[in-house]
Amino acid sequence: MLNVPGLLLTASQVTLNFGKSLQKPTSSILIILAVTVLAVAPSILILMTGFTRIIIVLGLTRQALGLQTTPPNQVLVGVALFISLFLMAPTLSAMNHDGLQPYLHGKVSATVAFDRAEVPLKQWMLKQTGQEELALTTRAAHQHPTKPMQASLSAIIPAFLLTQLKSAFIIGFVIFVPFLIIDLVVSATIMSMGIVMLPPTLVSLPFKLLLFVLVDGWVLVTQSLVTSFR
Repeated sequence: MLNVPGLLLTASQVTLNFGKSLQKPTSSILIILAVTVLAVAPSILILMTGFTRIIIVLGLTRQALGLQTTPPNQVLVGVALFISLFLMAPTLSAMNHDGLQPYLHGKVSATVAFDRAEVPLKQWMLKQTGQEELALTTRAAHQHPTKPMQASLSAIIPAFLLTQLKSAFIIGFVIFVPFLIIDLVVSATIMSMGIVMLPPTLVSLPFKLLLFVLVDGWVLVTQSLVTSFR
């Protein structure tokens, strides 16, 4: 029996637990996690999803058409966001099933949950990452993984981003070619007619818009983007 002034405890009432029992995270921890995720959500969207490739291609498409502010940036960002979420849906579902839900139910610790959740994310990012880019970042990080999956996220993320930039410019080049041909034809026609005061881009703009509408350009661009991630 432990007798302390104002406190009377028996040995049976004192229980010390030195085990590693798992418990469900408290509401305070969940709130902190939610706020943290929301704070870094823009960075996660840019660095770890296909958002970068999509928004660059959409911006280059607008520039190839000769338009400056149409569609507005808000529209392009919205389209890129929903396409990114559509492409990432299977990966996010796997991360939620393997890592988040077991952690919320107190079945695994936070460390184990993170390790499980990063596996499907790594698999998706490595599928979109070039070998040269990954070799560059792993050398810079002084890592020597025998398999790509053994590389850390700190090496995979920049390699993934470099590959996204490369792919976006390749797709943008393909989109630019037909519109460049229209500009050349219109410019040569105007110069042969001796009309030097009329800007060729002003004349070619309606023809480019007509061509883009006739071939259902936005659907083709979206389809090419989605296909490029498969």
